[in-house]
Amino acid sequence: MKKISIEERPGWQAQVEGEGFLFHTIDGERYWDERGYYLFTREQVTRDIEQPTRELHEMCLDVIERVVASEELLTGLAIPPAFFDLIRTSWREGHPHLYGRMDFSYDGTDPAKLLEINADTPTSLLECASVQLLWLEDQIRRGVLPAEADQFNTLAEDLIRAFGTFGKEIPFHFSAISGSVEDRGTTDFLAQMARLAGIDARHIDIEDIGLTGDGRFVDLQGQWIPRLFKLHAWEHIFSEAFGKAVPGCDTQFVEPAWKSIISNKGILPLLWKFNEGHPNLLPSQVDDDPRAPVPKGWVRKPFFSREGANIEIRTPQDEVVVQDGPYTDAPYILQQFSPLPRFGDSYTLIGSWIVGDTASGMGIREDDSLITKDTSRFLPHVVMD
Repeated sequence: MKKISIEERPGWQAQVEGEGFLFHTIDGERYWDERGYYLFTREQVTRDIEQPTRELHEMCLDVIERVVASEELLTGLAIPPAFFDLIRTSWREGHPHLYGRMDFSYDGTDPAKLLEINADTPTSLLECASVQLLWLEDQIRRGVLPAEADQFNTLAEDLIRAFGTFGKEIPFHFSAISGSVEDRGTTDFLAQMARLAGIDARHIDIEDIGLTGDGRFVDLQGQWIPRLFKLHAWEHIFSEAFGKAVPGCDTQFVEPAWKSIISNKGILPLLWKFNEGHPNLLPSQVDDDPRAPVPKGWVRKPFFSREGANIEIRTPQDEVVVQDGPYTDAPYILQQFSPLPRFGDSYTLIGSWIVGDTASGMGIREDDSLITKDTSRFLPHVVMD
């Protein structure tokens, strides 16, 4: 695993914008950064990323089976009791799921360590599945990279295949909160993959979803929404007026409600409890006193947070790194600190994707801090021996 400097392509902004990637620059700072790329061997990717991703996914499914059978475990994940049956039903009836992302600390030598999972509302999909792949193809065509250069990246074809399992008989609405360019880019890309699978894919802002008197969700034309992809976390839905109508409605949600178990950081102590000592897991436990100082060599994380918010790190050397945020109304976990590898001035995080039950690719984020945030840079990668 190496970081290689490379010149940017002339006019790259227009090229990526042509793919719908309109958030390549955030507040004047680079989000997409093609001044470098990360180089991996095939063995590193297969042995250290792809295989652990498959194993950990199977472990997550095992934890779900245990959780839905236990009111104690459901309660321990801070899930409101009113949604217990919704989650159980979605799991036991096999409601289909689409995708998720596991975040790893990996230095190219030691086993990758699972830091957290976003199995409900992961973004960085467009740039991972499409933009970095087109960058690779362009660099090969320009002679900058050799013809044998590759990526761990079958996301687009795997998504099309996954959408093909949903059937084409009914429309599929894709929704996100209005005003977010990143969220709209993600949902538009997913809708594009659905259309390639022959599905009638439509967009609707979450705020525009209506509810009839008999509890049916409808679009702006008053037409029933039979299937809804919502880039909106289940833990938010559980606490909103919108959510009260979900258990009794006849809309199929993607991601399904059982994904709320995997995307909850409370699953990390359960993964450790049931698989203690696994080389890709870190010791984790529920934090019984989140007001106390974080112990040396540990990280405090809320059950519900996104993009590094509300995380506090205390390294073994007693360095403290804190990221503020709004996620203060749920329990916390403590997870053993696993440092992100440092390349120059940047700390590097690997996001490994699951589509359906298939390990499908990876994306690289880097930050000047040990905490990866929503403004952290995205860099392409190359696999080559």
